[in-house]
Amino acid sequence: MDKFFVEGGHPLSGTLTPSGNKNEALPVLAATLLTDQTVRLRNVPEILDIAIMRELIASLGASVSAQGDHTFEFQARNILGHAPEFTKATRIRGSFLLAGPMLARFGEVSLPVPGGDRIGLRPVQTHLLALEELGAQIRVEGGIYRMQTDGLKGTCIQLDEASVMATENAVMAAVLAEGQTEIYNAACEPHVQGLCRLLVQMGAKMEGIGSNRLQIQGVSSLQGADYAVQPDHIEVGSFIGLAAVTRGEIRICNAGVEHLRMVRLMFDRLGVTTKVEGDDLLVPGDQELVVRPDTPGGIPKIDDGPWPAFPADLTSIMTVTATQSRGAVLIFEKMFESRLFWVDKLISMGAQIILCDPHRAVVSGPAALHGAEVSSPDIRAGMSLLIAALGAKGTTEIHNVSQIDRGYERIEERLSTIGARIRRVKE
Repeated sequence: MDKFFVEGGHPLSGTLTPSGNKNEALPVLAATLLTDQTVRLRNVPEILDIAIMRELIASLGASVSAQGDHTFEFQARNILGHAPEFTKATRIRGSFLLAGPMLARFGEVSLPVPGGDRIGLRPVQTHLLALEELGAQIRVEGGIYRMQTDGLKGTCIQLDEASVMATENAVMAAVLAEGQTEIYNAACEPHVQGLCRLLVQMGAKMEGIGSNRLQIQGVSSLQGADYAVQPDHIEVGSFIGLAAVTRGEIRICNAGVEHLRMVRLMFDRLGVTTKVEGDDLLVPGDQELVVRPDTPGGIPKIDDGPWPAFPADLTSIMTVTATQSRGAVLIFEKMFESRLFWVDKLISMGAQIILCDPHRAVVSGPAALHGAEVSSPDIRAGMSLLIAALGAKGTTEIHNVSQIDRGYERIEERLSTIGARIRRVKE
């Protein structure tokens, strides 16, 4: 277990490039199981969750080989079993993405209850209902989901929520199902769109990508592909928050600006200006952050929702940014009932926050943050504490930074290139 010592209050400036999208890389790795041909994936982030997913695919018997920085080749010609390595599968939520492709191609899979961030209940019921509609038989024995099918058949699926991973599982199952499948209330986040584009490159027949209604005509087999994972818009949002809190000027290269409209709008609500320059996003330094009040003067809110609404994974980043913006703002986390339970750590650093209930917090700023000893409870809260520490006076000790490592590649090394003072120490 590692921890960070962070010396705050130093100016940050320079250029950062986001890693590949973690939430896209997980399903596209799973999709390599849909074909016996080689799938080459580029711009794969070198983070803990992705490393575990590669190990899970290899544990099923697939060949996984590194082809240089951030590039891997997968070939699932010879599958040795239908259950990935148990302990590793319980560590990440992405392990459940193996259900769709394994059922579609091999007709059987056994998966444990998935792990991941403890930010709420996060049930898998929507996944199960979608797979059952396609013809899977599922039983639960001792915490293991045992799924099998005599052959998936296309159907009309109405998802009871616009779940990203349930949509991805349903899509991966449907591309090899017999006949046509329509998925209503489908999630349409950028990472879902990326998975769909990979599947089309592999020979899937699909319409409606980017909308909440997907139409899929099943095919008998898929081919290999060469695909690059998109930039991570959540990491881009994290870097915007970092620049705002530390008052640094940061250029974010290859930022995927087409996916940042709502993110930029919400940062603007906190007084954070961003400028699009080609494929880059520039956050000017020394901005005076002022919350833009609602007309005729109410307290504005920042709330999340399914795409194209503001992404839930940036709620924590907006919370720490709001501590440095003059005025009050309501943070309304609608999707996960435990995601705001980390704000006590921010309060211990001097933030002025009232946690109203599990879903809502009022933040008043600007607050003079100071160093403290804190622990990272999940990926995004951990990154937010790191941002707070870099903007605080004094030294902050952050424990459990493996949570940050799950979603941000070599973050202390990359931030050191723009002036951050972060030291990693073994606990």
